[in-house]
Amino acid sequence: MNPFSVSHMRRKVLAALSLAAAMVLGHHGPAALAHGKEFRKAGLEIEHIYATATAPGQPHGAVFIKQLKNKAGTSDRLVGGKAAVSKSVEVHQMVMDQNVMKMREIPGIEIPAKGQVSMDRGAKEGYHLMLMNLTRPLADGERFPMTLIFQQAGTLDVEVEVVKARAGHGHKH
Repeated sequence: MNPFSVSHMRRKVLAALSLAAAMVLGHHGPAALAHGKEFRKAGLEIEHIYATATAPGQPHGAVFIKQLKNKAGTSDRLVGGKAAVSKSVEVHQMVMDQNVMKMREIPGIEIPAKGQVSMDRGAKEGYHLMLMNLTRPLADGERFPMTLIFQQAGTLDVEVEVVKARAGHGHKH
C-alpha cells in the first residue's frame, strides 16, 4: 500500500484521533475502579497498569498506570519500556498548547523520593507510554508482558491488562 495515498493517510489520521480522544475522555466503569496487580522493585510500586484496546490497522497503542509510587529515599525516572506487541515503547505527555491538545515524546517521567505520579488516563499530567508500531491489535480482556525501564532501579517486568476504550463520560481537567 502506498503510504502517501489518501486512504492510507485517512486511516492513520482516524487512528490517531481515536487514540487521542480515548486518552482525553478518560475511562470510567468497573475496570477503572479495579486495582489489578501491583508490581514492585527497589521501592517502586506500579498500581494497575493497563492499555486500551485497539482497532485492526491502528498503528499505535497507549499504556497507562493508575499510580507510580516511589517509597525509596531517592528519586527515579521512568525512561522507557519494551513489549513484544510493539516495535518500540516511548514515554509521552499530552499537553494543551493554545487550546489544542498535543502529544509529544519526553525523555522520562521523574518519580520523586517518597512520592508518586499518576499516569492514569485523563490525569492532568497527561503522562503515558506509547506502543509504537503495534505488531497486532490489542483485544479487550487480554494481558501481555511488558518491561518498564527506570534510570536507577533498572528493569521491572509487568503484566499489562487490556481494557475497552470508552468515551462519552465527561472528565474534569
